[in-house]
Amino acid sequence: MKILVTGGAGFIGSAVIRELIDGGSDQVVNFDKLTYAASPEALDSVADSDRYRFVQGDVCDRAAVERVFREHHPDAVMHLAAETHVDRSIDDAADFLRSNVLGTWTMLEVAREWCAGLPEAGRATFRFHHVSTDEVYGDLAPGAPAATEGSHYAPSSPYAASKAAADHLVRAWHRTYGLPVVISNTSNNYGPWQFPEKLIPLMVLNALEGRPLPVYGDGGQSRDWLYVEDHARALALVIRKGDPGQTYHIGAGSETRNMVVVGTLCDILEKLAPRRPAGISQYRDLIHHVDDRPGHDRRYALDASRIGRELGWSPRETLESGLMKTVAWYLAHTDWARRIHQGRYQRQRLGLASAAGAGG
Repeated sequence: MKILVTGGAGFIGSAVIRELIDGGSDQVVNFDKLTYAASPEALDSVADSDRYRFVQGDVCDRAAVERVFREHHPDAVMHLAAETHVDRSIDDAADFLRSNVLGTWTMLEVAREWCAGLPEAGRATFRFHHVSTDEVYGDLAPGAPAATEGSHYAPSSPYAASKAAADHLVRAWHRTYGLPVVISNTSNNYGPWQFPEKLIPLMVLNALEGRPLPVYGDGGQSRDWLYVEDHARALALVIRKGDPGQTYHIGAGSETRNMVVVGTLCDILEKLAPRRPAGISQYRDLIHHVDDRPGHDRRYALDASRIGRELGWSPRETLESGLMKTVAWYLAHTDWARRIHQGRYQRQRLGLASAAGAGG
């Protein structure tokens, strides 16, 4: 297939493109606006492939989207472009509504017109894959079953609400116009190349600099943590084998409290980076509780049994092995991380960034 990936220079998008290029024979067109969270360096390993093309553009720019369809003739779309950071959505929701809702609408409309103009065989195989989050289901009660693909939506944050709206648009375009869509909802991702406003890279980088490790509230928020390369493999399966109109949950079954994650990261750093910053007797001493953010959900969890049962996917990494790989990667890429700290993100903001993480 020739697959158009939106947001392919982002954390998850770049992992997907590496998987598609390295793990198959597909051609990939990366359509990305290159916002603050983009990391083109994450695609250096595939940039010279004759099966990879990059086009800079905004999913809200209909003319640009139409042009990339017209020039590259995609057989499928993987729509990952989105604003994802919950704290930013609380501060100012406008960009989230624009990118996540209007951007998805634009992609759906252009894909609908494109699919309608394909020969019958092309229409039968075309897919529009929308990548979403577990946050659309809102706060799960302690001990409640994990959300299934049929669970009701109850988003709490502006970010989650914008993604829920996008999910509803995708389903409506399938039901009303017959666009062959698939949706996947994922739990919290972590791994290489994640922008350091999210929990895990923020904790690692702050610890290496001897700065506080800010944890919201009591740190009892529970999340299911999924290594990004496991997610990328799952997404590649969904675009190739997923049934139109279906939703697939992608989770690792590793539901863990934030305080446990932060403590585990500190323990890993004790092993991999034993030369602590001056004045620090152990990394755990840096943990610092801060006021909880508004509307902070306590628990997310996904039942991912369908994708295992129907498509044969399961995660390869445990939380422990994935965290070990992630910390080792950041230790080997401190130059990239410091450049992010100093250039593309306000340093004073980074010290108070989310200790919940936002799935993407």
